Amino acid sequence: MLVLFETSGGYAIFKLSKESKLDSVDDLYQQFESVETASKIVKLKCFSKFKDTTDALEAATAAVESRLSKSLKKLVKKLHVDEPHEKLAVADAKLGNLIRDKLEVNCVYNNSVLELMRCIRSQVDSLIADFPHKEMAAMSLGLAHGLSRYKLKFSADKIDTMIIQGIKLLDDLEKELNNYSMRCREWYGWHFPELSKIVSDQLSYSKIVHLMGTKDRAFDIDFSHIVPKEIEDQIKEAAEVSMGAEIAVEDVENIKHVCDQVIEMSAYRGELYDYVCSRMMTVAPNLSIMVGELVGARLVAHAGSLNNLAKCPASTVQIMGSEKALFRALKTHQSTPKYGLIYHASMVNAAGTMYKGKVARMIATKTALAIRFDSFSDESTSMLGVEHKARLEQRVRELIEGRTHRISGLAKVQGKHEKFTPLKTESKVYDASKDSLDVKPKIGDKRQIEDSDSDDEIVKAKKAKKAKVDVKLEVEDECKEVEESLQLSDKTKKKMKKHKDVETKDDQSSSRLIEDISLVEHSGDDDVNEVTDRKKKKKDSNIMMITEQSAGSSSTKKKLIEELPDIETPESSKHKKKKKKDDDRDVVEKSADVDELSHDV
Repeated sequence: MLVLFETSGGYAIFKLSKESKLDSVDDLYQQFESVETASKIVKLKCFSKFKDTTDALEAATAAVESRLSKSLKKLVKKLHVDEPHEKLAVADAKLGNLIRDKLEVNCVYNNSVLELMRCIRSQVDSLIADFPHKEMAAMSLGLAHGLSRYKLKFSADKIDTMIIQGIKLLDDLEKELNNYSMRCREWYGWHFPELSKIVSDQLSYSKIVHLMGTKDRAFDIDFSHIVPKEIEDQIKEAAEVSMGAEIAVEDVENIKHVCDQVIEMSAYRGELYDYVCSRMMTVAPNLSIMVGELVGARLVAHAGSLNNLAKCPASTVQIMGSEKALFRALKTHQSTPKYGLIYHASMVNAAGTMYKGKVARMIATKTALAIRFDSFSDESTSMLGVEHKARLEQRVRELIEGRTHRISGLAKVQGKHEKFTPLKTESKVYDASKDSLDVKPKIGDKRQIEDSDSDDEIVKAKKAKKAKVDVKLEVEDECKEVEESLQLSDKTKKKMKKHKDVETKDDQSSSRLIEDISLVEHSGDDDVNEVTDRKKKKKDSNIMMITEQSAGSSSTKKKLIEELPDIETPESSKHKKKKKKDDDRDVVEKSADVDELSHDV
């Protein structure tokens, strides 16, 4: 068996004396403790040295990417010609498969081979005697550096590491500049507190303090190159009536040093901003056009690289930078954030509050496309970003104005409603000749006929049931009408009964008075007690008669019901009222006559 061993100086082929040594490799390392015992197990058959560092780097990169280099192909072909039946032990399974497929050499790869490779590496300097140790170390160092450069794939135009470091330094400068400015304002505020209210800009404030020193020199200095004339006059007026305390010259010098730091940092911040913008336009021009140079650089720095950012979907790009708010919202079951770093883009900032979420989502989708184009495209053009930004601006304008037309490539033309034109179809006429009842069924259609008969019976039963229900509903309606009429008749009956009771009472009272008068006339000297007894008896007989009328038979009820329509007519009611008035008048006249007679008696 042959063993392929790779070194930084070249390829070495060893001959394994006994293949049985690979059956038990637990104690194999003990046999490689000395050079004599190791040389008995493996012997160097040939060594193919690399010509230079470039050849070594090519072979190393081919091995990393599981490819066959030219030098390795030549070596394996030569061995296959000399010893075609020998197996080849390799340290990489992919490399062994390539050799077997392309060169038709039987390759072996297992744990025993790996253990044998470790043992050979421990004594490689002594086993390869033709290659000095110093030269091997130098080749290893040079190959390591070359391979590291290759893995980095260094490109001065497309590297994004400078952008990441530049934007981070710019953010740090912003923080430090704010700290220094606040310290300068607080320190100099003890001497001239009114100045901080008049001048709000940090750089202008530091330049004025550095130029003026103490407030006593405000009239002797010209500030027109720093601030406008109006603010200069306000500074000089405030210096006259300032309530600040006096400070020493040493304090003023220290404050001036702080102002120098603020001025220098502001100048360097401007230079760094220009540098980051230029690098962004070189590395990711489409991303810079879509969201701006600073926002694009922060997105790249947050993702780690432009390639990592290109792998993120549009939804991740939209909320990138708001991870804390996102996980807090998921934990508390609240609404998730709609935007992260992309909020600082010009279009999102300019949109209204109710449109910020929609605009951020639209920008994120187009920005994701621009990032992928910048990362994976060989061309460094900004046409895609310009086109997408123009479409987005139009879309945002239509969204704010209330016109929501689509702006995709398939719907650039405004949609128009087409008029509905019904199809002209010929009207079909029913053919009555096909309704023949004499058609005899076929023999095979017996089951269908039975099914149709059963269906007809079911339909008939349903119809009969429906007719019964309809009749029942009609009967119930009629009964309700009768009940309502009876209720009305009961009411009218009560009214009639009241009227009859009044008439009977009036008749009885008048007849009673007449009888009393006649009795008085005929038997003027009769006892009064007999008259009162008669009155009581007639009263009892009247009560019995009323109860009998109230508990009358059904025949009397029917008669009353039959008489209802005649009573309810308006003419009969008028006649009745008139009659009642006449009766009442007669009763009054009779009662007056009775009173006169009783008085005479």
